[in-house]
Amino acid sequence: SPNRPLPTEPEEFVMNTATATLDLQTLNTMSREDFAAAIGSTFEHAPWIAEQAWDARPFDSVEALHAAMLGVVRRAPHAVQLDFLCAHPELAGREAQAGTMTDDSTREQRSAGLDALTRDELLEMKRLNGAYRRRHGFPFIIAARRHTKEQILAELRRRATADSAAEFVEAIEQIEFITRLRLRALVAAH
Repeated sequence: SPNRPLPTEPEEFVMNTATATLDLQTLNTMSREDFAAAIGSTFEHAPWIAEQAWDARPFDSVEALHAAMLGVVRRAPHAVQLDFLCAHPELAGREAQAGTMTDDSTREQRSAGLDALTRDELLEMKRLNGAYRRRHGFPFIIAARRHTKEQILAELRRRATADSAAEFVEAIEQIEFITRLRLRALVAAH
């Protein structure tokens, strides 16, 4: 459900905000354009989310900023949400093979070992990605940092045959986790 809290991350998934390049005070004073340029990439290929979340300033925490951005996604019409999901790269897919994924997606897929798949694993991933997209109409989305390549393949096998409406909700929830980690890495709380 949209209001259920996400589980807390085990220590290995919490990113160090000491290396964050932005602070909330600075973000709160930026123009809409600068704000979107600074944090728009946290939601894959969707700076419109940051542009719309700008209206909710000032943010008193990274969590409040993240909640405002998620609110934009959740309030968007279904067709816009679907386009947003479709902008995400397939795991170990064409973009990964061509080296055209965003830096965040590249790091996330690498953290799960998706850059070091065997030939058989790569073929299975390609087959499952295709089956998933044909069934659901958007790419399989999972918070790769929370999983090994074996766990991702198991989840892809399971979710490829799931109900499409449930998968749509699951994809948004996975994005919620992914983007929370991205924002924590980018924005310092103080």
